[in-house]
Amino acid sequence: MPSIPRLVISATRGGLGKTTLSIGITAAWRKLGRRIAVFKKGPDFIDAGWLGSAAGRSCYNLDLFMMERERILRSFYLHADGADGALIEGNRGLFDGVDESGSYSTARLAKLLQTPVALIVDCTKSSSTVAAVVLGCRQFDTEVAIGGVILNNVSPGRHETVIRKAIEQSSGLRVIGAVPRQRKGEFPERHMGLTPFQEHPEVEKAIAVSAAMAEKYLDLNALWEISCEASKQKFPVSVDPSSGIVEEKNRVVVGVIRDTAFQFYYPDNLEALEQHGAVIKEINALHDRTLPELDALYIGGGFPETQAAALTENVDFCRSIKDAAENGLPIYAECGGLIYLGRSLTVDGKIYPMASVLPIDFVLEKKPQAHGYTVLEANSASPFLDKGVIIKGHEFHYSRPTNTDNLQPTAYRMTRGHGLDGIGDGYVYKNVLAAYTHLHALATPGWAEAMVKKATEYRKLRLSG
Repeated sequence: MPSIPRLVISATRGGLGKTTLSIGITAAWRKLGRRIAVFKKGPDFIDAGWLGSAAGRSCYNLDLFMMERERILRSFYLHADGADGALIEGNRGLFDGVDESGSYSTARLAKLLQTPVALIVDCTKSSSTVAAVVLGCRQFDTEVAIGGVILNNVSPGRHETVIRKAIEQSSGLRVIGAVPRQRKGEFPERHMGLTPFQEHPEVEKAIAVSAAMAEKYLDLNALWEISCEASKQKFPVSVDPSSGIVEEKNRVVVGVIRDTAFQFYYPDNLEALEQHGAVIKEINALHDRTLPELDALYIGGGFPETQAAALTENVDFCRSIKDAAENGLPIYAECGGLIYLGRSLTVDGKIYPMASVLPIDFVLEKKPQAHGYTVLEANSASPFLDKGVIIKGHEFHYSRPTNTDNLQPTAYRMTRGHGLDGIGDGYVYKNVLAAYTHLHALATPGWAEAMVKKATEYRKLRLSG
């Protein structure tokens, strides 16, 4: 592994500005001419999208629940190689995981990657107690290298001075930034996270504001010094980046619907398809009138409810999707893609017709219907994965299915999570598989290969017919 400076941005809890500060630090370092590889701990798409925009390169997810440790190390190795530094944004609190022991937490990822942590703490209506929290975090697991502390929601002047001295005297840690309470506005939230950058009207302005915040309130040189401590560590992985190259003439064409309605795609998933022999062709469900010539179609998640009227109005494209499904085109869809393949989506009492590939309707509720990690077992109804394959993914949706009486058995059996009904996930129709669960190629490595295999079979039939 190259001796690369690297830093984890974490906090004592969620909602303390990890994403905004991570974006700001990344953008500020980039202004200094540094190439920053960015990573997001956990399955989140939206934060990763913003980080990627700030870095000017793809952001990759690292998740200890879904992925094996060796796959995480390999991913970090490959995607950080050639960069001047790497920034990893944590999720939730530093030690928060799926159970009381903090399994799969940001702290455990930091230890795996041998990376120091910049810890954000909340100073609202507190002073020396903040120092006690910091000391507790440092002593809770001494193998986690907390390199410095960032104060958030602090009042400049005496409040800040007291907290700085208390932290430095009790724990010996440096305070490397103090951010006063900020007005909301540049990063509007939707549901439980940021608005996707694809839907933000002024992405560059928002990133510039975050960079200016980092430059004004954080000691960027101190943060870089802390990250450089990691470059002295021997990274515990050896990776051969070479892989089999599929000749261009033998590649299949996999369409990916990518627009403001459907944006949730892990870069690893698209790269895995390419590595197995696919050419990715991007499609816009809002503006394109028909599907191009394809061998398979991938429809990711997103927020089709915000674009429901435009999706409904593009009748020709909906008809094209339905005709392709009827003709056997392999289609894989997740969450928002699942909704789009249904008959209709009801939002605030108004019904919007969708592509009508599946005989099912969806209703958008005000509260989440499912949120968290999923564990599923593929059954014999799955067109893309062998029976018995275990899938680890995640789900987060406000919609629920209705009028499901005429559907076939699901592709997956749930062992963790809700899926469609708490029992199964994944509706199947011909060569279509649509589920609420989001899969990650590093967690389910057989998925991309199976997708390309189906596409190859379909292409042979198409060309012979």
